[in-house]
Amino acid sequence: MAHVAIRGYSYCLNHTPELALHYGNTPYMERMSHGETEFLKKLAVNMQSFDEACSYAPNQAFIGGIDLDRLAEQPSPMYQNRMDGASRFGRFGEIMPEGEFLGLMDICDVFDIIWLEEGFAANVSGDLGQHPLMNEKIMSRLEKGHALNDIDEEIKKHGALPLFFQGNIAGCCRKGHDVDESLSAHVLLENIASKAGSVLALLHLLKTAGMVPGDIDYVIECSEEAAGDMNQRGGGNFAKAIAEIAGCVNASGFDVRSFCAGPVNALIAGAAQVASGARPNVVVLAGGAIPKLFMNSRDHVRKGIPALEDCLGSFAVLLDPDDGTCPVMRLDALGKHSVGAGASPQAITSALVLEPLQKIGLSFDDIDKFAAELQIPEITVPAGAGDVPAANFKMIAALAVMKGMIKKEEMPAFVEQKGIPGFAHTQGHIPSGVPFIGHACEAIKEGKYRRVMIIGKGSLFLARLTNLSDGASFIIEPSRGETGKALGVSPEEVRKMLLEALQDLSGVLAG
Repeated sequence: MAHVAIRGYSYCLNHTPELALHYGNTPYMERMSHGETEFLKKLAVNMQSFDEACSYAPNQAFIGGIDLDRLAEQPSPMYQNRMDGASRFGRFGEIMPEGEFLGLMDICDVFDIIWLEEGFAANVSGDLGQHPLMNEKIMSRLEKGHALNDIDEEIKKHGALPLFFQGNIAGCCRKGHDVDESLSAHVLLENIASKAGSVLALLHLLKTAGMVPGDIDYVIECSEEAAGDMNQRGGGNFAKAIAEIAGCVNASGFDVRSFCAGPVNALIAGAAQVASGARPNVVVLAGGAIPKLFMNSRDHVRKGIPALEDCLGSFAVLLDPDDGTCPVMRLDALGKHSVGAGASPQAITSALVLEPLQKIGLSFDDIDKFAAELQIPEITVPAGAGDVPAANFKMIAALAVMKGMIKKEEMPAFVEQKGIPGFAHTQGHIPSGVPFIGHACEAIKEGKYRRVMIIGKGSLFLARLTNLSDGASFIIEPSRGETGKALGVSPEEVRKMLLEALQDLSGVLAG
């Protein structure tokens, strides 16, 4: 079975506290139901500044500013122990401030949905013009801006949503149709924001992989948003829309959806295309989800901690044939959560972890690190959801005990050795295993890890179509330098190898 190289990866955060305050689902529903409550007033003064977001250690880990060993050494609570001298740019990507992100959303808008106020647009043009990835062609898409009076009219008379920056109206998001709820301003705002985050991640990926946009052949997008109209809600296609803005003129693509399991399923789908020879390369990417910003903010405000869920995450991963130089995805040991597997945590863990290992004769001990749901514990613990990554590692350890592979008293050591700290924002698909790929591949290149397992799990029941969950997993390990040659051998090379073999055989017989 072929292996597929993980050629590149990028991870970005877009710091968007004011989008969170106004359109994150928790504060938005509070405002719609009860007006400007005490909770919302406290939330507005409980938000992190951009500098605070940059100096928050989990955010630095996400963009590759620090490795996970250093993250684990950070004193807690980390929001009270900020990092000195933290940069917005890391090894894998960046943390983009909200003003620039609003400008990027306008750049990604092709239907005049996003209007920016002319003064704000001019300031953002200056800021984005200094960005190392924003070339002249991309910057030409940024509008000159509109008069504030015209924006006010769109908001008051035509159902547009105001966009805020530093407490002032900086623009608006307009409706795409008068009566179509799928093209409402609210839905389009979420979709354009997700698209913009993906574009940023793709631009970083191109840079780190040393590629030009025209090199990309195929894009698979795997966020949790839905693009369409009243006749085909969720019809797509985010992937081609993202490729268009990034200048990937030779690419095509499609979208994959499976809630939090979407990214792992998308990576498997992309790897299968590369392994079969159908595509020379595939980029798998996703942007973040505005509704999940400030999702747990009610508990954060009540407990007096900063509203930490203020960043839209995004990522991009490049897959191409194995040539012996990069870590690889193994396609002969894919985990899946089948319809009949069962819904208990034990059944899910067995299907996604144990069964793929058994398929290739490996045990738990053969995996150096497991990566499932990697939410930041300082976000989830105050909200009563516990330390999600630790819970997953404990479940894997418990299964190892049940199968007689480790002793019960060895569980804490197993969790310590095989687990990793959570460092991703709570946006469903964003923390589901995939954020570890960058760190894992770097560690594999350095000889620090032999194998890691990436695990995605999804809550399909949220769509009210089934009570089932979903899940998928795959293993990453060093290349053996074999598969890529098998995939890329030409008829001429085959004849040459046969002739050389015959010559060698003749020499043996003559001797």
